[in-house]
Amino acid sequence: MKVSSEKPFEIIYAIFSHEYLGLLFESFVVQLDEKGRLSFANQNISSINAPEFASGLDEMDYKLIKWMDDMQQDAVVKKFNTKKLKPKEYLRKIYDPKTENKTIQELIETKLENLRAKILDNLKGKRLFEMGNDGNPIWKEINIMPEKASVLFHFRRNEDNTHYFPTIKYTGEKLEWQYKNAYLICHEPAWLVVDNRLYSFQKDVDGKKLQPFLNKKFIVIPRKVEKQYYEKFVTQLVSSFDVYAKGFDINVVRNQPAAVLNLSDLPGMPKTDLFGNQSEEEEEDKIVFDLKFQYGEYEFRSEEKKDNNVKLEQIEDYYVFHKVIRDLEKEKTYGDYLKELGLPVNASKFSLAKSKAFGWINNFKENLEQKGIQIRQADTLKGKRYFIGHAHISVEVKENIDWFDVHALVKFGPYEIPFHKIRKMLLQGKSEFELPNGEIAVIPNSWFVNYSEMFAFLEEQENVTDQALVLKKHHIALAQELQESNLLQLTLSRKLQKLRDFSQIEDYDLPPTFNGKLRPYQKAGYNWLRFLAEYKFGGCLADDMGLGKTVQTLALLAHQKEVSPGMTSLLVMPTSLIYNWELEAKKFTPGLKIMTYTGTQRIKDTKRFANYDLVLTSYGIIRMDIDILKEFYFNYVILDESQAIKNPGSIISKAVGELNCRQKLILTGTPVENGTMDLWSQMNFINKGLLGNQNMFKKQFLLPIEKQNDMDKAAKLHALIKPFILRRLKTQVATDLPEKVINVKYSTMTADQEKAYEEIKGYYREKIVKEMSIPGLRNQQFTLLRGLTQLRQIANHPRLTDKDYSSDSGKLEDVIHMLHATASEGHKVLIFSQFVRHLGIVREYLDEEKMKYAYLDGTTKDRQAQVRSFQEDPEVKIFLISLKAGGVGLNLTAAEYVFLLDPWWNPAVEAQAIDRAHRIGQENKVIIYKFITRNTVEEKIMALQERKMALAGELISTEESFMKSLSKEDIEALLD
Repeated sequence: MKVSSEKPFEIIYAIFSHEYLGLLFESFVVQLDEKGRLSFANQNISSINAPEFASGLDEMDYKLIKWMDDMQQDAVVKKFNTKKLKPKEYLRKIYDPKTENKTIQELIETKLENLRAKILDNLKGKRLFEMGNDGNPIWKEINIMPEKASVLFHFRRNEDNTHYFPTIKYTGEKLEWQYKNAYLICHEPAWLVVDNRLYSFQKDVDGKKLQPFLNKKFIVIPRKVEKQYYEKFVTQLVSSFDVYAKGFDINVVRNQPAAVLNLSDLPGMPKTDLFGNQSEEEEEDKIVFDLKFQYGEYEFRSEEKKDNNVKLEQIEDYYVFHKVIRDLEKEKTYGDYLKELGLPVNASKFSLAKSKAFGWINNFKENLEQKGIQIRQADTLKGKRYFIGHAHISVEVKENIDWFDVHALVKFGPYEIPFHKIRKMLLQGKSEFELPNGEIAVIPNSWFVNYSEMFAFLEEQENVTDQALVLKKHHIALAQELQESNLLQLTLSRKLQKLRDFSQIEDYDLPPTFNGKLRPYQKAGYNWLRFLAEYKFGGCLADDMGLGKTVQTLALLAHQKEVSPGMTSLLVMPTSLIYNWELEAKKFTPGLKIMTYTGTQRIKDTKRFANYDLVLTSYGIIRMDIDILKEFYFNYVILDESQAIKNPGSIISKAVGELNCRQKLILTGTPVENGTMDLWSQMNFINKGLLGNQNMFKKQFLLPIEKQNDMDKAAKLHALIKPFILRRLKTQVATDLPEKVINVKYSTMTADQEKAYEEIKGYYREKIVKEMSIPGLRNQQFTLLRGLTQLRQIANHPRLTDKDYSSDSGKLEDVIHMLHATASEGHKVLIFSQFVRHLGIVREYLDEEKMKYAYLDGTTKDRQAQVRSFQEDPEVKIFLISLKAGGVGLNLTAAEYVFLLDPWWNPAVEAQAIDRAHRIGQENKVIIYKFITRNTVEEKIMALQERKMALAGELISTEESFMKSLSKEDIEALLD
């Protein structure tokens, strides 16, 4: 019968018995009559039509309706009914004794029991009815009792048997429930209907324990099965419920728990690689911590979370049930406390590598004693008795003339152990040794963590009998870091202490022979180099590209000429940089006598070096001439672009390691390119032994940092090298930089490039000289412009004039190298060229390397998209722009570097390109690099521009005006 939602109605819930599924619930909406009573007008309500009656439903009604929908036969069989039988037909098949499926029956019953329990638990305040046989949902109302009833289980043991029965009390009154047509709606937990009242129970009584007694007074347990029944069934009842016993005793124990931390061992397993192959190295044995609680003579593991435990004791013909009431809250406080100390043993056993385990015990033993937690060693510890007293190490480091003296005291309880013995064990990774009393001492893991690097660097002092140990002075940072962590006492001179704080290094005067002015950060770099020189430390000047590593180094070399006259320094670099160093030295240190030791015609006689202050050479020459060069004792050996020796196994790394000198310095913008080993190779060159040998470095630093992402090891490595690396990023010294810094980068042609250049130069020189001798010939300027353009293109890359050229270009190599340097440092760079084909060659390389970039030439349709990509995408570091397309109308303030790949006739146009990056809104300082190929028309045009501008005081604005300004001598010089 249809119920109107416009008239008064009420939601009710009804129980009915299903042929196969047992007791189910269904939800109904019932119309109220004029007196507000339930009428016979009702209809089923489900999740589908419930919103229609929203005015009479609360949030819980919606949930109850949904759960009742889920227990109807259609919903129940849906998951299992794969053959799409009608629900009734499917259920008949499942429950028919001939075709039944017990597994599915159990799954269905579990689901229905869960739904019944959930529904019954949320019916409070709702109206519940028994449905009549005629389908009337309001046939008989059931009152839901607000309080929970209690059950008392009775056992009466006599000579022949034991009688067992339960009694129920509700609000203290005994409830008559047997032989009353009572029935259970739900078993887990029990919900019982007696006299139209619905009862739930304290302690979540299982309905199966009540079911047998609905129509039975008691159960008889015969003597012959008594013990088995007591052990399996009665102990559970005594543990979980109230039991009244006659004929046996229930002894209740209530004590405060005593916490015991039990130690047992777990043997280490051989380590395996990715392919399951066993390595020789084994994992360290482990110590297993198990938290237990003692209640008198009874002991329980912390992970056994029971309010109480029952044990049955038989004394001849008599039984005693010992019920131990546990204080789980108190137990939890112990577990929580241990968890705070780094030992989560509340819910399960917990294991630690043996050295870590005893390190933990050493750190917290006093805390455990104060909290009343005992440590107990199990009998399973391989027959060993471990020392669990206090272990202590104290280290003192004192500065000597050329090293640090190291003194250490090691104690395990009352026993003092020789320091050199502990050091050897730490280095070998061994953690156990026997004390005089037979106990096994385990070196705490913290000693490995805190001191293993320092102990690895210690050296035995020669000619000393008491096995004294020393530490090289360049390990000062390691000693200082340990001192800051209160791990050792360090005594330093006041001067050496300054090295820990770079800002405290004193200010040194620049040498009078230095012809230039250093910016504040460059002067600070010079001071640092001077400080390192005083202490004979090697250093790595690792400033960002363009910040002036060259000029800081030249200032140091000028000072070295003053203090070490007659001594020669060696500067090693990639071949392409030699000319740049020559030019910079002439400009800033004209007093330095410089020899360039390069080329196939070089005279291989190191005696000549003594006549010079500085020898410039390349890595390639070092590799070839090392047998000669290692015979000469240099003042400084300086490596520029020192990432060239990042691979310690390479020939060049081994070669520079053989050079003999008083001090070493390296220069690089990218000290780490591929991995941590890059750092070892370069640091080992400047301060041999600073990071130990390769194997030690791999074990102590490389593997923990790269494989395990160990931040503590990374911090220690940083502390070790910090005094000897000076790295300033462009962003850090922005206030010291002018708005624009312009550098000229000279490139050297490769052999094939030079051959192509000379052929074209010879052709045009002959043609132009011939034309100049013919009076009145007007196309001289055209021929000259065409010739100069071709020569400029070859200076960039011969492929610009010859598509079949397959060799390399010196300028492209330099551009690629510097692109990698800027990109690895996270900077953005604009690359300008007049020649679109030149940008194309760079573009090909970027595509091969899968480096993201933006691109703009005259054919680019969506200019703004390219600009936006460069400005906003952090992955796009490079913007290739042709001069004509990008000279105006662009605002590229994200750029920090500008590369001008070729010199332009008109400096004003060049300045305009630079200003694409350097304009209003730019917060970065802009560093510009002009790439000029040595011994080509590019270099000569630049020199001519400077001379003519200085003489005439006017700008050369176009190629035409530039051509007109050239004399016969100028043209011959360009083509010389």
